[in-house]
This record gives sequence, structure tokens and C-alpha cells, in this order.
Amino acid sequence: MTKHRIYSTSFAVVYGHYLAKAHRKGRSKAEVDDIILWLTGFSQEEFDSHLAKQTDFETFFGVAPLLNPARTKITGLVCGVRVEEVAEPLMREIRYLDKLIDELAKGRAMEKILRR
Repeated sequence: MTKHRIYSTSFAVVYGHYLAKAHRKGRSKAEVDDIILWLTGFSQEEFDSHLAKQTDFETFFGVAPLLNPARTKITGLVCGVRVEEVAEPLMREIRYLDKLIDELAKGRAMEKILRR
């Protein structure tokens, strides 16, 4: 089976798109970073290192210290697909992140985005 091309895409490239989407809606880099750190368990320093190294998505999620257990509470549609029904584990993690960034761009409160 061929891997999806997003798996080999640099996280830093897509991160730039996440930031642009958030900024267009009046949200900050700090909020985007908070979401990513909450989801993956990386420290800010570890995260910055992965950005600098241009780590791909597969490696980025593969070495994440602690994927947040509350991420399973993330539900809804991203690109017409229900995130909770995505069968492939890595793609589900990517879709969770996409959904969280969508919620941020839609103006949802950080407390709700982070499922607190």
C-alpha cells in the first residue's frame, strides 16, 4: 500500500498554513502552538527543533512524547470526513490537528478547543 503524500511532507510547511489560517481570523501563533503542544506533548523547544529540522508528519507524530488522551473527544468533519471515523492512525492524528486549527479559526474558545 502506498503511503499518503502528507506523511512525507514537512510539518513546518503545513505549520505555515496553519499560522496563516489562524492569523486571517485574528488568532495568534501562541494559540496555534498551544494546540500543537497540547495534542503532541512536545515542549516548545522540542517543537521548535522539529520545525527547524523540517521533520515530516510521519516522524513528527511518531516521536511525539505523549499524544493527549483527550484527543479522542475531537469529533466532527474535516474536508467532508468524520475525524473519529478515520481508520488509519496517522491520518486520524493529522485530522485531529486539522480539526483543532479549524475550531481556532472559527473563533472557538481555547478552553473548549483543548477539551478542558
